Amino acid sequence: MKNFFQNAPEIKNTFQSDSFLQNYLKNKIPAEYQKSIFAHLNKVGDLAAGSWLQWATNAEANPPTLTQFSPWGKRIDEIKVSEGWLNLEKAAATEGIVATAFERKQKEFSRIYQMALLYLYSPSSAFYSCPLAMSDGAARALELYGTDELKKTAFKNLTSRDPETFWTSGQWMTERTGGSDVSGTSTTAKVGNAGYLLNGTKWFTSATTSQMALTLARIEGAEAGNRGLSLFYLELRDQNKNLNNIEVHRLKDKLGTKALPTAELTLNGTQATLIGQPGEGIKRIASVLNITRIYNSICALGHMRRALDLAWDYSKKRKAFGAFIIDHPLHKKTLNDLETKFQKSFKLTFFVVELLGKEECGIASEAEKKLLRALTPIVKLYTAKKSILISSEAIEAFGGAGYIEDTGLPRLLRDAQVFSIWEGTTNVLALDFMKVCEKEDALKAVFEVVQFTANSKLLLDAKWKNTENARELAFLVAELVIESIKA
Repeated sequence: MKNFFQNAPEIKNTFQSDSFLQNYLKNKIPAEYQKSIFAHLNKVGDLAAGSWLQWATNAEANPPTLTQFSPWGKRIDEIKVSEGWLNLEKAAATEGIVATAFERKQKEFSRIYQMALLYLYSPSSAFYSCPLAMSDGAARALELYGTDELKKTAFKNLTSRDPETFWTSGQWMTERTGGSDVSGTSTTAKVGNAGYLLNGTKWFTSATTSQMALTLARIEGAEAGNRGLSLFYLELRDQNKNLNNIEVHRLKDKLGTKALPTAELTLNGTQATLIGQPGEGIKRIASVLNITRIYNSICALGHMRRALDLAWDYSKKRKAFGAFIIDHPLHKKTLNDLETKFQKSFKLTFFVVELLGKEECGIASEAEKKLLRALTPIVKLYTAKKSILISSEAIEAFGGAGYIEDTGLPRLLRDAQVFSIWEGTTNVLALDFMKVCEKEDALKAVFEVVQFTANSKLLLDAKWKNTENARELAFLVAELVIESIKA
C-alpha cells in the first residue's frame, strides 16, 4: 500500500456509452433518418470526450477578463475570452447545434436530433451552451416576428454552420429591480433617426461577447408595468467594431459558470430596432423563454449524465474495504437510484422536446400546444432540482477527492446550482404553470394528452387553485406525466 495511488475517473465516447439515449432515439426517430443522425452523434460523442473536454478545461482555467481603457485612456470595454472558449464556439457552429433545429431536414424530429446534439455538447462546453440557448431563442423570435431584413441578416447568422458568419445572441432583461419580475424595467426607448435609442442599466447580461442581443425597454410615454414593455433587437458593435454606445462596468464574479462572460452594463443611446408592435414585449419574449427553458432542461440533463458517468467509472476503479466500491451493495444501490432519477428526467425532457418539434412544424394539436406551454416551466424546475441532487450525491461518491478543487469535481455542484436560477426560479416557474392552468385551461389539456388515473385527477384538481401549493403541484404533475409516458 506504500505506493498506492487512486486512478482518476475517465470519460469515453459519450454517445456510445449512453444506451438510454440510443434506445430512446431508436424508438422515436424514423428509420430513414437514423443512420445519418447516429453517425453524427457518434462523432459528437467522441469530440465530447476528447478535444471539446480539453477546450472546456482551458476555458475554465482562463476565465474572461475585462479591459475598460486602452493604455492611452480611451474607453474600449474589451472582454477577452480563452482560446478554448473560441474553439467551442466554432464547434457549436460546425456541428449545427443551433442550425439543425431550423433547417428542419428531419421535419418534427429535427428538435429531437438537435437537443440530442446539445445534450452531448453541453457537459463538455464550459457552458457555451448558454449563448447557444439565447441564440436559439432569438432565432425563433426573429423567425416569428422579425422584419424581412432581420431574417436575411441576423436570423441567417444565428442559424449558420460557418464559424466565420455564425452569431450568438444575448438576452438582456435583468435589471437592478429584479430578475424574473421585469415589470419594473427602467430602460427607456425613444425614437431616433433610424429606429430607437435605448438608455438604461442591465444588471446581468450573459454572453456579453455576442454579436447581438434582445432586450426589453419601455418606449417613452408607455404605461407602467408589463403592458408598457417592448422587445428590441440591437447589435453590440458597429461596422468599425466600436461598441454601440454600451459601457461595460464589470464582469460578475459567480459561484460557477466561470468561463461564461456575464457582465453588468449600461446602454447610453444604444441604437435598436423594435420587434413586433409597441407594448408586445412580454408576449414576444415568451417565444425566447420557451426555448431557453428547454435548453436549461437539456443542459441540466447532460450535467446529470456527466456526473453519473464519472461516478460509475470511479466505482469500478476505487477499492475500499477489500472490494471495488461498485461491489458494495449500498453504493451500487445509491448509483442505481440516481440513475433512475436521471432516466425520469430524461423522459420528461425529451417528451417536451417532441412537443416543441411538432409545434414548430405546425402539426401539434391545440391540446399539445397547451401541454407544451404548461410543461415547459415544469420540466425546467424539475430537471434543475434533480441536477443539483445528483451532482451532490456524485461528489459524495468520490469521498474526499470529490471535495478537492484540482480534481475538477467540486465544479459539478457549483455549476449545477445555476440551473435552478437561470430562466426563472422554482417558485416563479411553479406559479407560471398555475397561470397557464388558469388562463388556458391547461390542466384539461394535460388530462387529454396524458392519461392519468381518476385519483390523480382528483388530487390535481384539489391542489391547483391554491398558489401555496404551486411548487408541490408542479412536481406532482411532473411525476404523473413521467409515469404516463410510454417507453
